[in-house]
Amino acid sequence: MFFGPVPVRDAAGGILGHSLSAGSERFRKGRRLSADDAAALEKAGHATVYIARLEDGDIAEDEAAHRIAVALTGSHARTAAAFTGRANLYAETAGLVRIDTARLDEVNEIDEAVTVATLDDYEPVEAGQMLATVKVIPFAAPRQAIERGEQLLRGHAPLVQVMPFTPREVGLVLTRVANTKDSVLEKTEQAVAQRLAQFGSRIRMQRIVQHEEAEVAKAIAELKAGGCAPIFVFGASATVDRKDVVPAGLTRAGGEVLHFGMPVDPGNLLMLGRHDDVSVIGVPGCARSPKLNGFDWVLQRLCAGVPIARRDIMRMGGGGLLKEIPSRPMLRDQGPRTGSDSTATPAPRRPKVAALILAAGLSSRFGDGHKLLAGLDGKPVLRHVVEHAQASSASPILLVTGHRADEVRAAAGADVTVVHNPSYAEGLASSLRAGLSALPQGLDGVIVCLGDMPDVSTATFEALIAAFNPVEGRAICLPVIGGKRGNPTLWGLQFLPDLIRLEGDSGARSLFGSHAEWICEVPVNDPGILHDYDTPAALAARGVTKS
Repeated sequence: MFFGPVPVRDAAGGILGHSLSAGSERFRKGRRLSADDAAALEKAGHATVYIARLEDGDIAEDEAAHRIAVALTGSHARTAAAFTGRANLYAETAGLVRIDTARLDEVNEIDEAVTVATLDDYEPVEAGQMLATVKVIPFAAPRQAIERGEQLLRGHAPLVQVMPFTPREVGLVLTRVANTKDSVLEKTEQAVAQRLAQFGSRIRMQRIVQHEEAEVAKAIAELKAGGCAPIFVFGASATVDRKDVVPAGLTRAGGEVLHFGMPVDPGNLLMLGRHDDVSVIGVPGCARSPKLNGFDWVLQRLCAGVPIARRDIMRMGGGGLLKEIPSRPMLRDQGPRTGSDSTATPAPRRPKVAALILAAGLSSRFGDGHKLLAGLDGKPVLRHVVEHAQASSASPILLVTGHRADEVRAAAGADVTVVHNPSYAEGLASSLRAGLSALPQGLDGVIVCLGDMPDVSTATFEALIAAFNPVEGRAICLPVIGGKRGNPTLWGLQFLPDLIRLEGDSGARSLFGSHAEWICEVPVNDPGILHDYDTPAALAARGVTKS
């Protein structure tokens, strides 16, 4: 790849290396310069510009990042579209992320142009949380490096995958001695129940017994016979040896102690055991507190269906010093955070973006029919728009109806939230206002779509979402092909007040001028972003049936 300064008159076709201004217009880094762009830069006084030009053997940054991301993505993980050489992986469900760290190192050692960063192996994640990011550093990567990475990742277990949490029916044994207070037992039960609830699990059966070997053995046997798995045993007195009361009780019940002790503090005195195919855990006393401890690491694996062996426990020492780290988020703490915990940074996640499809208009230019109900490739025009949005990561999908509302609703199909606009005759802005007012809480952005643009691909929806990053100044994302801007447009929710104030037939695009600094043009290979169908003639070449 060539990278360096060139006379601005020779820059057309190159990729801009650094953001520049040309009068009131801002050209962002990574823009492929047209002849008009070069002329504007020269007119603004720029004599030279830094550009990149791909050469034989290069793969453009977005394609390179996407190929590596797809190759390392495993079960219950999703690869987002690449943008600016970055492709992110997100969890599709709550669970434990598994990272093949050895092969991760191998991938990162292939070439300096390709980098992969991930969460820690066995880290608990929520649905939508970022798992990994692939970043191609320059504007292109060597084809040889990308193909080597794909080869390295092929034919093995996925480098990044999520093991979903599965509900468990837990058995709980609490032992007591003469001076054990009922409040201690109640607190212990509550702490276990709160932990389990995060994984959709519950305490199925509980036994409170004397702190004696025979009593523990009897309780374990009863819980196992009752279908409980796993079984947790809290001793009234700390277990200090594998022949102490709790381990001895497990052995007497017919089980075995696999390992006693763990290199995690707090949590050192955990016992890992088994009775046939049921895991039996002697829980350390620190787990009576909601704060993170070694038992949590074991519980997460049990709820994710990840087998735990003696060797696994013995390898938990790295990062196992939990006690003296006040800034570490305490995942189990149900109360408000204080001190340094209150400033914990939220885990990066996939942007929560809805799709708003405007389908309320009069369709007056379509003659006696309705453009959204017209047949196209065996289904209504509107159904294509809805299905392309549904196949993307946008959620929820909202549909604004007005004229011939019942028919439009039926044409859209299932799994959409319908918002009726009784004032649809007032113009486009009234439908936009109705739809935006119905958006649920917790969103980051909304893609505003037109119901008469059935050729916009799902890939375009994904490209807009991948580009969206208000923190980096990309809060209004719009697709571009051949230098022409099209639809749909993704808006950050920060612009909601301005969008709702629009009137008449003013669409959201009328706000571009006042928010130019937030606009990000997203190159797509999708001519559908330029095509709407307002007349029968516009659809005639594609076999339209009037409705």
